Amino acid sequence: MNSTEVDIIGKIVKDMYGTFIGKAIGSITDIDGTIQNVGIDCGSYGLKQIKFDQLVIQGDVIIFIPKWRLDAQRLIREKRLTLRRLKALIDIVSENDEMKEDAKIIHEKYKSKLESLDDTEKQLRIKLNDRLNELNEQIKTLKLLLFDAKVQYKSNEIDLVLFESIKSYNSDLIEHINHEIIEITNIQRRITELTIDNIHEEENKQSQIQESAISYLDSSKMESETKLKFPEVPQKEPKPIMQQITNQRLNQNNKTNMEQQNKHKNNNDEKVWVSN
Repeated sequence: MNSTEVDIIGKIVKDMYGTFIGKAIGSITDIDGTIQNVGIDCGSYGLKQIKFDQLVIQGDVIIFIPKWRLDAQRLIREKRLTLRRLKALIDIVSENDEMKEDAKIIHEKYKSKLESLDDTEKQLRIKLNDRLNELNEQIKTLKLLLFDAKVQYKSNEIDLVLFESIKSYNSDLIEHINHEIIEITNIQRRITELTIDNIHEEENKQSQIQESAISYLDSSKMESETKLKFPEVPQKEPKPIMQQITNQRLNQNNKTNMEQQNKHKNNNDEKVWVSN
């Protein structure tokens, strides 16, 4: 038993939307020790085997990823890449006619890949539609359970506390189901939009975003340059600090001398007036 197997044993398994599925009780490994399938105890539904690549360990909980989601992600990734390469091939040929003969072999390769992806897409669409039908039937059943509980409450067969509990459990499960329905419809839309024309539009949008970003940066740079102001050159050269101090001292001495002269003059005037 390897460390990964030890980590999953006894852990609770939930789906991507938080709904309880069961508990991991064991695994089936390959001859090299890698885990192939994990056994999930689903209570009255019995034991279910789920492929290990559909499980993600997050702390004390194991998250179950439905196969349709993994298949859809793989399809979208491969088809988008194939369409981009096919478009690049068409652009190369349109720019240089001499490459037309060389491009035929690669063109057939990508065309064959798209045909196989189209078959995969048809099968996936059937699975997605079947899953949507299952989810819609589950919502109908849950609404029926909720309505029956409301009847039991009105007929005084159950109290308000039990009715509110049933209502809460049903609302949570309906919310989880609606999340899955929204995700499936979004994936169906993304698959439908995977065409070579949409790939071209997608690239044009990306280039427009890049160009607008570059033009914005350029305009911001010009704005900052025009707003930048340099300090004006002084008209007169400032006097050195030592010279300023010397001038201040001279002015102060001159002022003191003037005051002393005026005082002496006033004293002489007073003496003359007294003698008279």
